Amino acid sequence: MRRMKKPDPHAQALGKKGGKARAKNLSEAEIAKIASKGGKARAAKLSAAELSRIAKLAVQARERKRAKERNR
Repeated sequence: MRRMKKPDPHAQALGKKGGKARAKNLSEAEIAKIASKGGKARAAKLSAAELSRIAKLAVQARERKRAKERNR
């Protein structure tokens, strides 16, 4: 049986800093492309019911935003 190693907190901290530093050098389009990959991976893991629930919440949020803009 293999023992699981504990993650090195120093390496984790450097990894987080490295991601932020890399993001500073990326264009908005590149950041959006990377985020899109993450969203697709997340959606692939969700059940159909969860995906539907999240989509309904998004529709409600858009409707609230539109109503708020109309009332201005």
